[in-house]
Amino acid sequence: MNNDQIAGKWKQMKGEAKIMWGKLTDDELDIAEGHKDKLSGLIQERYGRTRDEAEREVSNFFDRF
Repeated sequence: MNNDQIAGKWKQMKGEAKIMWGKLTDDELDIAEGHKDKLSGLIQERYGRTRDEAEREVSNFFDRF
């Protein structure tokens, strides 16, 4: 899925992201706007994941859609 497709579906995906990463706030998810790098960075900060772990989680999440 490319960035344009993600941006178009982000509102739908945001709910699923909230379930998966409950520590992230609505404001943080709004800031991420479906951008993989921003979302990975937030997950790294909030959950203490390595960069590779966060990127893998985000990629797996976007692959589901």
